[in-house]
Amino acid sequence: MTDFFVSYNSADQAWAKWIAQQLEGAGFSTVIQAWDFGAGENFILAMQKAATEAKRTIAVLSPDYVSAIFTQPEWAAAFVQDPTGSKRQLIPVRVRPVELTGLWAAIVYINLVGLGEADAKRTLLEQIGTGRSKSPAPFPGTP
Repeated sequence: MTDFFVSYNSADQAWAKWIAQQLEGAGFSTVIQAWDFGAGENFILAMQKAATEAKRTIAVLSPDYVSAIFTQPEWAAAFVQDPTGSKRQLIPVRVRPVELTGLWAAIVYINLVGLGEADAKRTLLEQIGTGRSKSPAPFPGTP
């Protein structure tokens, strides 16, 4: 099984490739259309295989992603396997500002909007883990 299927709209392909690269650099395996679907292959069957054989699905969130017809079955396949989110099978990663409504409004996402490369990489890898996302807490009182 692959660790992550990276689901994205073509408008966000650069983000999808960057996310997959960071995950692979951290030792995870990924499947992504841009790298893994070849000429002559049946696209629908390849997408079915990617969606069902990956442990988790990354949804690269943007206005284009949430409004696209063809991305809906990709994230829905992960959602239906884990509707409560207890297994974290669907992990949204927001790469552009987008209003999240419906089911999307209830799913916690990783937010990369407005971050520089180093902060985006750190945020992605920290929050993709399976444990608590704990960072140092500064003293909130008056010095």
